[in-house]
Order: sequence, then C-alpha cells, then structure tokens
Amino acid sequence: MRFQNKVAIVTGAGQGIGEAYAKALAAEGAAVVIAEIDAGNGERVAGEIESAGGRALFVRTDVSSPSSTEALAVQTVEHFGGIDLLINNAAIFAGMRREGLLKVDYAYYQRFMEVNMNGALIVTRAVYEHMVKRGGGAIVNQSSTAAYLAGNYYSIAKTGLNALTIGLAKELGPLSIRINGIAPGPTDTMATQTSVPAERLQSLLSSLPLKRIGQTDDIVKACLFLLSDDASWITGQTWCVDGGQILKI
Repeated sequence: MRFQNKVAIVTGAGQGIGEAYAKALAAEGAAVVIAEIDAGNGERVAGEIESAGGRALFVRTDVSSPSSTEALAVQTVEHFGGIDLLINNAAIFAGMRREGLLKVDYAYYQRFMEVNMNGALIVTRAVYEHMVKRGGGAIVNQSSTAAYLAGNYYSIAKTGLNALTIGLAKELGPLSIRINGIAPGPTDTMATQTSVPAERLQSLLSSLPLKRIGQTDDIVKACLFLLSDDASWITGQTWCVDGGQILKI
C-alpha cells in the first residue's frame, strides 16, 4: 500500500494503460481522479474502482484546455483534500490519422500537438501549486518509444514530451516535486490493436530482444515505482519499458 492517503490524478484513464494505472494506484491505497474526456468510460472506470472498495472520482477533462484543467484541480482538492500524484497519460492515439507532415490537415496537427504534447504541461501547471501545499509530489509523463524513431507528428509530440520532462524537472525539483517519463514499447491494448496493422506489429515483435508484446502490467509496475518514495532521488528521466526495442548508450 505505497500510496495510502495519497491523491492521484490520471489523465486519459478511461481505457488502456491509463485505466490500468488508475486501478493499480487505487489498489495500493490512493484516492484516484479519472480525468477523461469520454464521460462513459470515465464514469465506468471510477465506478469499477469504487465497487472494488477503492476511492475514485470522475472529472470530465480536456487536457488541452487551461480552464478545464484548472477545474479538474479545484474539483480534486474539494473532493479529496489535495493532490500528491499525477500521471499525464491522455493522448490521441487510437484511430489517429497516419499522414505525412507535409499533407496532414494543419488544424488536426495543432489539436494533436495540444493534446499529446502540450497537455502534459497544461495539466502540470494546473496542479503543481496544490502539490506544493502537500509538501511535494511526483509526476509521470506517458511518452513512447516512438520518440526515438523516425516518424510523423506522434513521434514529434513524444520527443517534445521527453524534453518537457527534463525542463520541468529543473523547475519542479526545488519545490520537492519529481517528474519522470515512461516510454512504452508495443503494448497489448485496444489502441494498439486498432491502430497498428497486424503484420507491422508482428514484424516489430520479432525484432525485439525480448520477443513478446508488452502487457499493461509491465508498464504499470515501472510507473508506480517512479511515483513511489522508492524513486525519491530520480527525476527528469524517461524510462523505456519496451522489451529492448530502444537500445541506447
């Protein structure tokens, strides 16, 4: 029960890895806020946590909107008394367009970057002062191994997110707030199943040193470690949890 009496916000927690993060935090004692734009999924996850004996609150949230994220912070504090932990997980991924930078509709590109890159900054700006009032806290940004591979705007967004993690580590450290990143490799989620062609996924898996698809539990364990006091001297790092997809010095 590493997170007893802690209050955590997980953005994009209505499905996939975000849902797994939220349920794992609740299972270890945290009160969890499901910050999700899809009300149906958000309410479902919060209800399932409560049915299992945990504490949860759904707050409909658009991470690209400063007013929406400010409201998220206010409702969290009003309901649970403060904020200790944040996972910036929300992203456009399932069903995303796969077009080149020269051809993609620019309005779509702007919206994509606001959610997938800037959203982490917007939510962090909304919550960090509440963390300071609790004596500090910990944040994890959901990156991707795509940040280290040539690709489209998804890769660019995740590369920018890694840089954001480094920049915020410098600013938040003196406030006793740690911030790190998790970069999952190919993981068995509905988003992966619907967004990555089967033949491409199989080719990718065959190239991994650990030749299997990742499970959400693989990602969750690493994330919870980074949020826990066991990682109290780790900040500004993005960990690849990827079966060896990215091997770098």
